[in-house]
Amino acid sequence: MSSRFFITLPDPSAARGSDSGLSFTAHGAEAFARELLDALASPALFERWRAQQEDPDGVDPHLGEIDPQAQVRAHQTDLAIDLEVDTSLPGAILRQRLRWLAGSAWQLRDVSGT
Repeated sequence: MSSRFFITLPDPSAARGSDSGLSFTAHGAEAFARELLDALASPALFERWRAQQEDPDGVDPHLGEIDPQAQVRAHQTDLAIDLEVDTSLPGAILRQRLRWLAGSAWQLRDVSGT
């Protein structure tokens, strides 16, 4: 089952995780959407995070789930960026990826089934 997540980056310049190797580098709505889509549809972000762990082989492989069918749309609203994410990934996985990418500078506004 797929869900639609409505996310806001109220201050996109602050939407950076604590680890620059995992963090958003984007500037602009479409760039944020592309980077988030890559984090959901590709194992690259998870693999970079896993490689940093004390015991990479001990990391639960379910944390690396991906959704190649995920979709991310972005809209600039005043200074904020609104992201609409359609994915079959669990909310916990989406939230973890957003913490790596944006730290705490994001807000989950709503969730609905698609």
